[in-house]
Amino acid sequence: MHSSSAVPFPRKRCGVLGCTGSVGQRFALLLEAHPYFSLHVVGASHSSCGKTYGDAVKWKQSTPLAAASAELVVKECIPEEFFDCDLVFSGLDDSVAGGIETSFVSAGIPVFSNAKNHRQDPLVPLVVPTANLSHLGLIPAQRAKLKATSIPKSSRNGDGNSDIVDTGMLVCNSNCSVVGVAVPFAALEHAFGKGCIASASITTLQAISGGGYPGVPSMDIMDNIVPFISGEEAKISSEARKILGSISYDETGLASIQEAAVKISATCTRVPVLDGHTAVVSVRFAQRPLPTIEALKEALEGFKPEAQTLGCPSAPKRAIVVMREHDRPQPRLDRGIEGGYAVSVGRLREDESGVWDAMFLFSGQQERRY
Repeated sequence: MHSSSAVPFPRKRCGVLGCTGSVGQRFALLLEAHPYFSLHVVGASHSSCGKTYGDAVKWKQSTPLAAASAELVVKECIPEEFFDCDLVFSGLDDSVAGGIETSFVSAGIPVFSNAKNHRQDPLVPLVVPTANLSHLGLIPAQRAKLKATSIPKSSRNGDGNSDIVDTGMLVCNSNCSVVGVAVPFAALEHAFGKGCIASASITTLQAISGGGYPGVPSMDIMDNIVPFISGEEAKISSEARKILGSISYDETGLASIQEAAVKISATCTRVPVLDGHTAVVSVRFAQRPLPTIEALKEALEGFKPEAQTLGCPSAPKRAIVVMREHDRPQPRLDRGIEGGYAVSVGRLREDESGVWDAMFLFSGQQERRY
């Protein structure tokens, strides 16, 4: 969805790395429909280079690839092929993303990555736009470190000038399930103060599309729940703490992140749902007296992240939708709310056992979290 209040913004030429994969395809679709960005260059592995995008890709999206995008010739994922791009989006596989993304940043090209490789780098912003946009303040410190430690061999202007690190940067998005945790938690911290949540237990029910194509074999997922997703539980804990962390600045004006102290225990499962992750969340608050359930609902519903005030065209009018029905949210019914950019929260209630202070479910369209 696009906001009518969006401010004028110069159109940017964009590249997509890993354009033939599931994430790369989603990037291409989002760029085709964007008022500020245009798809300019696509890159993939050697086996796809030289082919048109339409011939190289096995398209798996419900929306067809635009004719103009299909005619783009697939390039090698090296900076020299992308120097006329203003920025690139990386849908590269984790096995190759690290070094390739670093080479682009060193060449002065801004990179926005879906890969996990750099998420825990203390100078790389791990950004959920409706939760912690302020963490983009890390970028000057990231550039200062790059400038101090390396001089690029090649750059946009071809002279290897170290000044080009003033344009290069790397920003990562989070694991898709972390978004559903980070946005409600950020809303509660906005209302009740940083560190208001002491601990949380989270059990996810993750859609099969979250694992990429071809995903879990049909005989494993049909009529079944897979009770383990490799590496996922650790990501939820570590990434949520970084996203919810506090940004501070030293005497030179350079930023750093102090991770949140919240303790998170996670269990991650894969369920036979095509799109839309759901999770059961239990929280314990750090202070007493406890906020009432009605106060929690008001905090979630009233949350207005900075992305909305900036006029970002895909920013949802409601970052969080609190559902009053007893049987919601449901991924099939609710994953399209606010164009898929909102987190739906339901069954917000006290824990009558007293083990936790409050409990709720969230659901969201994980494929819109780029």
